[in-house]
Amino acid sequence: MRYSTPELLVDARANLGEGPAWDAVHQCLYWVDIFAGALHVYRPAAGTATVVNLDGQWLTCVAPSRSGRLIAGLGHGLAYLDPVTAKSELLCQPESSQPGNRFNDGKCSPDGRLIVGSMDNAEVLTSGGLYSYASDGTLKKLLSGIGISNGLAWSPDHHTLYYIDTPTRQVMAYDYDLTSGQIANPRQSVVIPDGLGWPDGMTSDTHGNLWIAMWGGAAVTLWDPARGTMLEKIAVPARNVTSCCFGGPDLSDLYVTSARKGLDAQDLSALPATGGLFRVKTNVIGMPTFAFSD
Repeated sequence: MRYSTPELLVDARANLGEGPAWDAVHQCLYWVDIFAGALHVYRPAAGTATVVNLDGQWLTCVAPSRSGRLIAGLGHGLAYLDPVTAKSELLCQPESSQPGNRFNDGKCSPDGRLIVGSMDNAEVLTSGGLYSYASDGTLKKLLSGIGISNGLAWSPDHHTLYYIDTPTRQVMAYDYDLTSGQIANPRQSVVIPDGLGWPDGMTSDTHGNLWIAMWGGAAVTLWDPARGTMLEKIAVPARNVTSCCFGGPDLSDLYVTSARKGLDAQDLSALPATGGLFRVKTNVIGMPTFAFSD
């Protein structure tokens, strides 16, 4: 495996930078700063970075839709989001009876559903869930008893969903049904050992390998999910590495987000670019960011 040294693209100093999503139609990268309610947009051809704020709402994840809008996770609901005006249209509130929970990481599946997870906002309970939302308004709960719902990725044939509940230090694999959107046959794929940090956001490449951001680990790690073995560790000059996705014209650029949350002045002095957006050029082709089928 060959890859470049991570390049700092945007020194955003995000408190909780997360959820990169590549928009292939507009050739831009969306990512969020959750508690700031900020939608960041990076356009690599122009080298420009802009920010749209949501007026006090949390923004936990975004994904492009086929209609041109974004579908988003807010603190307590799912919504359509206009990426220019930041106006939102609430779609549903699956956990309205659990005010201590919030949404976290989410992505669209190859069949165009939004798969999104939740967590206890104090990060102490297993009250979170994993949901599937379709454009006809159908909402299904796929998993319950989740601690901190995080990384999602699909195999190249689209029939396996990989999923991270961060406190478990595991990547679980599930059979994924492209017709029903249901998951089945859970099995352990990867176990993250102590000392690497905590597994956070994740993406996959066309070889079937998993790229996992390491919270507290200042790295992205690369894994073979069939064998559960680590293939590479890419050092990133940010303490809390939160997520990654492939983008660029040929999907070979790995975009990496990071966060300053929970770090003190000494931590930030050692790694001042923490909270920024980075790019790693690779020699592999990544899996795309799938769009919501609306």
